[in-house]
Amino acid sequence: MPLIEKPILEGAAVSGLIPQKPPIEMVDKLWFNDETTTISGFTIRENNIFCENGFFAEPGIVENIAQTAALRVGYMVSLMQQNGEKVNPPVGYIGAIKRLLIHQLPKVGSELKTEVVIQQIIFDVTLITGKTTMNGETIAECEMKIFLKKD
Repeated sequence: MPLIEKPILEGAAVSGLIPQKPPIEMVDKLWFNDETTTISGFTIRENNIFCENGFFAEPGIVENIAQTAALRVGYMVSLMQQNGEKVNPPVGYIGAIKRLLIHQLPKVGSELKTEVVIQQIIFDVTLITGKTTMNGETIAECEMKIFLKKD
């Protein structure tokens, strides 16, 4: 992951770029974005719907990876709109998850950083790899197929 000191966007600015709304939002910072890579941040709150017994459960981690991909698309669309293009953000759906490895469950209060790398785009299907870290240590990784529904 690139070394970045300050997020590009936080809070409501991030929330406005993804289709998910509370209580299902699993990203709260955009740390980095370029042609192939996006890095999000997420602080796990005690009232999160995916928290069990003080830990962030597996479905929350998977949703965090998927929402990092959604944040990427939303951010790119917002840049296009700022340039005067009339583009609506597509809604994405997880089509498949492969090679999912959860190395550990993070505790409530932890700050996650999730890196999504675009591997291939074929028509309306995007193949990504996702890696979630906590304090620089990998806690989860997977490959994901995301289908985009266009207007």
